[in-house]
Amino acid sequence: MKIPRNASFDTPIMAQIEAARRAARLIPPAFPLSATVAVNPYLGHSGETLAETGAKLARAGGLRVTLPRAHVRAAWAKGDLTRDDLAAVLPEGISLAELEAAVALDAPAPRALPSVANLAAVASGIDWPEIIQSRIGVWAAGYFDQGQALWPAPKGRNAYDAWRGFARHDLTPEIAGLTGFCTRAADAPDTATFALVRCADALGLGADALESAAHRWLVGLGGWAQVARWKLWQAELEGGSDDTLTDLLAIRMIWDVALLEKYRDQIGAEWARVVVEHAAPALPDRDMLIDVTFQAALEHAHQRRLQRLFADPAPMRRDGRPKLQAAFCIDVRSERYRRALESCDAGIQTLGFAGFFGLPLAHKPLGACAHEAHLPVLLRPALETRPDVAPEADTASQIGARAARAWVRFKLAAVSSFAFVEATGPLYFAKLARDTLGLHKAQTPEPAPVIDGLDAQARVNTAATILRAMGLTEDFASVVLLVGHGARVTNNAHASALQCGACGGHSGEVSARALAGLLNDLSVRLGLVDQGITIPSDTRFFGALHDTVSDQVALFDALGPKESEVRRWLERAGALCRAERAQSLSHAGKDGARLPARMLDWAEPRPEWGLAGCAAFIAAPRGISRGRDLQGRAFLHDYAWERDAEFKLLELILTAPVVVASWISLQYYGSVTAPDLFGGGNKLLHNIVGGFGVFEGAGNAPRTGLAWQSVHDGEKLIHDPLRLSVVLRAPEAAVGEILDRHPQVKALFDKGWLSLILMADDGQLAQRYQAGEWQPLAPVSGLRAVA
Repeated sequence: MKIPRNASFDTPIMAQIEAARRAARLIPPAFPLSATVAVNPYLGHSGETLAETGAKLARAGGLRVTLPRAHVRAAWAKGDLTRDDLAAVLPEGISLAELEAAVALDAPAPRALPSVANLAAVASGIDWPEIIQSRIGVWAAGYFDQGQALWPAPKGRNAYDAWRGFARHDLTPEIAGLTGFCTRAADAPDTATFALVRCADALGLGADALESAAHRWLVGLGGWAQVARWKLWQAELEGGSDDTLTDLLAIRMIWDVALLEKYRDQIGAEWARVVVEHAAPALPDRDMLIDVTFQAALEHAHQRRLQRLFADPAPMRRDGRPKLQAAFCIDVRSERYRRALESCDAGIQTLGFAGFFGLPLAHKPLGACAHEAHLPVLLRPALETRPDVAPEADTASQIGARAARAWVRFKLAAVSSFAFVEATGPLYFAKLARDTLGLHKAQTPEPAPVIDGLDAQARVNTAATILRAMGLTEDFASVVLLVGHGARVTNNAHASALQCGACGGHSGEVSARALAGLLNDLSVRLGLVDQGITIPSDTRFFGALHDTVSDQVALFDALGPKESEVRRWLERAGALCRAERAQSLSHAGKDGARLPARMLDWAEPRPEWGLAGCAAFIAAPRGISRGRDLQGRAFLHDYAWERDAEFKLLELILTAPVVVASWISLQYYGSVTAPDLFGGGNKLLHNIVGGFGVFEGAGNAPRTGLAWQSVHDGEKLIHDPLRLSVVLRAPEAAVGEILDRHPQVKALFDKGWLSLILMADDGQLAQRYQAGEWQPLAPVSGLRAVA
């Protein structure tokens, strides 16, 4: 929130402004549909425990942070949750007997503190919360529009000014009974800062109560607050700031001030009691502490099963040159495919690395006018790529794309749309039939990307850095596949959410092909020799794309003499993977034969499960996890600490891939445990709004997070909400020093958002990090490793 120039505020007012800023930080950002990436919905609570977060969210929105106890009872009855699991996480002040008794009891649902609008609705019988959501929603849909609206709202004004311009002419509040609201909007202070302070005073909110009350209002705004928070996120990524979220807060407070003035006689005393509650600290009650303990016990049970899986000795490593090497994204969907591919031949070696392959790219697609960020949202692009085509070809593609956009606007325009339907509607029967039958044309890949702006030495240094980070500096196969991943889907507003999160919600094709081109450059290879990396002359790198809907791998170049053998392996691995996935997907056909058809089915709400089920992140040599069935639930990052002399790679893993994986895990967690705020609702009712989000039906605020069909199969949950367990094969001292240098990452482990387990050099899970200390794990009997 900007402080107006020359403004002079006393200490209590500044405290109110800071309280509003803190409340804004509790809201997670919602990324637009064009590049939907997983977001940790508890991002603003990372310095708090789950119980402390639960107390705040219960007060602000009546939200749960764990599933109801029926979920615990089911795990208890199946034997998945045991008395030993409860005992292992038993907190001070809660007995084991109390926990066992609580399994059979349901905890009451949390209730949010009422806003003035809630109290006014009870007093008047008028649904003021719905009216407020509706009017803010009508305005915000236009204000945040990213090109969908044919008649866009004027741009260039901040949110607060734009709303005042809208509200002074919106008669709906007055018709509903809020007389004089248009005048109130017109006469409101010129800046959101002054408006917020004035409203806080009118509502009797000092700094001690304002943070909680502001959090309540922002949570009540649902997706609009999260869209505004994304604008702040983007601005800060560029080194700036943005006030849209606090503008929204001021707008919402103006409504409650008006309602309090109108209904003061009926609700004034009750509102005063609510203010007192807002001023008091939000503390978890007994039931919440018990529920959070159950959650920790369920996570301990998963770690116990993981420990058993790694208790058996690792399979013997095959010596000699690999027949094939394939580097995949660490995405959990790659685990199944890697396991299947390795089973095709003992000479096949796979590696796990972040799907952007270490290239912080901004890519300009063929015919596009702007660049797309193909890297994790925590980073900024440092390199630019473009398709390797002549400028004339790119210009021609741009003209074609503009013509297509103009045609779409002509079809939808207010006047021409009527004539268009009458004149050409019957001609679309063929397209309708083709789409219904899934008879789409095969997609033609773009020409290979080229990296601009890197001099010769920078190209060598970049290649060396990436190869070392991948652990690929010797024993090169003659064919090395760099396999990005993507998902081809039809009629899916959240298509980008199924793409590679490490590539900013795009497929990994560009990153994989760009790196292949870099590593095949003869001058780069000669430079790598000086850095101690010698790539054999017969080794070639090839970009490839794993479609996670069909489990088919597309190759973009001929592989030479080994092509038929490699393609046979890839096809066999895809068949094995589809057969495994078919067990959890309806109408998948025998051994998953119908799964490829799902990507062309415009009526399919579940083309795949995405990252549902994700529960662990493992950084260790692949030789330790190879042959073990991790059920598509683990992020697998290759890491050998023996080659990481200064532990720089370990530091990078802990501060980047682990954090990104935690965002993914917690987005799924929030979408299951608090679907009303952090879930996307029913996909069958989605309508795109503004090009940036979706309404559920004719809703008044965007739904963010994952649709219910992404985590539930119609009968049961597919995603088991567990906070991520991070397993590292690394020395204890090195891990501790890195955590001490990065307090924000350390807080994720200290506050319980992530669990940290160390793996011994032989692959056994050996120590658990808990409350700042390392505790040895008791030995367990192992499970037979999968061949």
